[in-house]
Amino acid sequence: MPSRHEILTSSNTRTALALLWLALLAIAGWAISQRLELSGDLRRFMPSAETPAQKLLIDELGEGPGSRLLLIALSGADAETLAAQSQALRDTLLADDKFRLVANGGDSGLDAIPERLRPYRYLLSPTLDTQPLDAEFLREELAARIQDLGSPAAGLIEPLIASDPTLETLKLAESWQPPNAPQRLHGVWFDRAGKQALLAVETQAAGFDPTGQQLAVAAIESAFAKTRGDTSSRDTSSNIVLSGPGAFSVEIGGRTEREARWIGLADSIGLLLLLWLAYRNWKTPLLGALPLASAGLAGLGAVAGLFEGVHGITVAFGFTLIGVAQDYPIHLFSHQRPGVSPWASARALWPTLATGVVSTCIAYLTFFASGVDGLKQLAVFTIAGLGTAALTTRFLLPGLIDPSPRDAADSPRVARMWEWIARLPRPRLSLVGLALIAVVVIAFAPGAFWQNDLAKLTPVPADALARDAALRSELGAPDVRYVLTLEAADTEAVLQRSERLRPMLDQLVANHSIAAYDYAARYLPSAALQRARQQKLPAGDALTQVLATALNDSPFRADAFAGFASDVAAARAAAPLAFSDLQGTALEAVTAGLLIEGAEHSTALVSLSGLDDPAAVARVAQSNGAQLLDLKQASESLVVAYRQRVLGALGIAALLLAGTVWIALRTPRRVLRVLAPMALTTLIILAVLRAFGVELTLFHLVALILAAGLGLDYALFFEHAGDARDEQLRALHAIIVCSLVTLLVFSLLAWSSIPVLRAIGLTVTIGVISNFIFALLIARGDTRTPDAGTVLVGGTSVPTLAAPEQNPFPQPSSST
Repeated sequence: MPSRHEILTSSNTRTALALLWLALLAIAGWAISQRLELSGDLRRFMPSAETPAQKLLIDELGEGPGSRLLLIALSGADAETLAAQSQALRDTLLADDKFRLVANGGDSGLDAIPERLRPYRYLLSPTLDTQPLDAEFLREELAARIQDLGSPAAGLIEPLIASDPTLETLKLAESWQPPNAPQRLHGVWFDRAGKQALLAVETQAAGFDPTGQQLAVAAIESAFAKTRGDTSSRDTSSNIVLSGPGAFSVEIGGRTEREARWIGLADSIGLLLLLWLAYRNWKTPLLGALPLASAGLAGLGAVAGLFEGVHGITVAFGFTLIGVAQDYPIHLFSHQRPGVSPWASARALWPTLATGVVSTCIAYLTFFASGVDGLKQLAVFTIAGLGTAALTTRFLLPGLIDPSPRDAADSPRVARMWEWIARLPRPRLSLVGLALIAVVVIAFAPGAFWQNDLAKLTPVPADALARDAALRSELGAPDVRYVLTLEAADTEAVLQRSERLRPMLDQLVANHSIAAYDYAARYLPSAALQRARQQKLPAGDALTQVLATALNDSPFRADAFAGFASDVAAARAAAPLAFSDLQGTALEAVTAGLLIEGAEHSTALVSLSGLDDPAAVARVAQSNGAQLLDLKQASESLVVAYRQRVLGALGIAALLLAGTVWIALRTPRRVLRVLAPMALTTLIILAVLRAFGVELTLFHLVALILAAGLGLDYALFFEHAGDARDEQLRALHAIIVCSLVTLLVFSLLAWSSIPVLRAIGLTVTIGVISNFIFALLIARGDTRTPDAGTVLVGGTSVPTLAAPEQNPFPQPSSST
């Protein structure tokens, strides 16, 4: 009758257990996907904003209109065709609830003022600030209307005259046009050369909502395809170009997906071939993937369960950092040999494996002290993932692998390599000199050490950025770097402050310090100013008398302006227009980008165009109670603050890691042998990057963490092998396979066109090579031959299973 151990390790049982494990992973993956909410909000990976500029930048990144703006250029056809397509595209997009605002210069501007707001026109217009609504003024306006009715504009003006004889609605619409609006051809915006029809679109979705932006971009492209088809009788060669944060995010996402697809395919094929060559068993690559897949799902599940939403960066960096977990099953495979059960091998490897995992996880705990939500998510993901990978390798994987595999120590190639390595000296003084040289290079290499400019980290191609800048210039978009801000206790107070600032702004335009400006009070005057204008409107009887006097000797009938009288009466009685009254109108979209209502205070923004002298503008603004904010400097200060928190956490992590290794290994010599390769590799990576002029970013720091984890893993397992030759051969085989696997993955990333992936790939590639060399030179033991009749597990001689009565390892049980 077969023993329980034989049943457990039989081929059919192992296959069934592997399939069960795979099924459980599938169920867990489905369950996690139901709860998982991915977020693209970069604010989760930002430290708390401290300065006004940082707070404004964080708000703008999250929900600001700047992050929602899409710029559209139509080209490739004659101007008339492009104008028709522009207008058709505008009409289609206006009917789509994915968009808040669509502008192409093709309307009279009256759409910005819905019918319910028309009576407010005299409260919104500055006319009454300098001109009373008296008989003389009305007589001049009525005379002008008679001339207008004989002009080409009669069709536009005639419907307005009865209720608006002074054309205040048109005056408002004209004053609300962008300060530096592009030229109009055939009634719509065109660039200066007249070759491109231009549109500006604001999406409902924020710029870092990848799904919402993808839907918006798809809707625009679909609408343009339909529009081009409808105008195909004229020209079918027109094309569309989209730009802006949302378009960039869609482009980056698509390019990242394409690169991830081919890199993933190449990695998968390479890994399968590499592991098959290493172990000559087709099951090995499949079984080795189970702990890694379990780690990924455990990380995702932990973050999804503990946090409201999972950031995409957490997922990307998390899977990168748990990449070291792919080494765990490889160590078990390479230390397998006939005569020793997989459970015994796993038990012997466990102290070393656990030391590495616990050290790394304790180091990641320091991310909780960073105060950054994204780093906390990353710590949870990595700790849960690495812990799961280690535990499944120890307690599940041994039951699935072949108990009688090939012994890596029997490989002639590995033996010859080890003999060559054994002859290498241990260049202690040379390594100290190398470390000093690396420190000198790091300290004195020319160029900036850190890269703080977020714009230089973007994966958007340079030609796309240049095209975006050109479109913004053509559309007269305001400066994206500088903005004036005013703060007050509430919206009314900040609007009043904005109005007092206007003379200063006009003087800056006159002095050519700025070309133009825009602010919320231009569209929504303060309630105080509206009341002042309200008092200048004549009452019912007075208005009747004013109208009668103005209509003397006029061709207009006396009863033609009843609608006008009704609107003025409504304006006199109405409460001042508030920001909430603009909801659902085009004015809301415009004003929301210039007015931020907070719980404790409100902020008014003044956008600037053609800023020529920031210092002069800053001085004038400060003297008038405003502040000129430099958003570029704010973004760089946020990057610096974030990096300082990460570096602080890493410094504490390094101390904790060293302390954990000390507790595990106990002797200074062993601790030094394990930590020295990792420390030297960190110096070498930094020196190489600095020598080639690479400015370090957060992505390099993440990669350095992974490289350090790999170095700790390699050194621990070389040290674990001790001085036993067979164990050294098995450790060498395992670490060679681990190194080649990691090198394959990250060397492909180093060729990526995405800066994030390239930085991580290049850094880890250097780290793998350096860690392997230094671990060999420092952590390897001395060669000796084990006693006859024993095998070595983890550097410890144990009897073989050839004599069952001497087998010190119990059969696996539920507690093993």
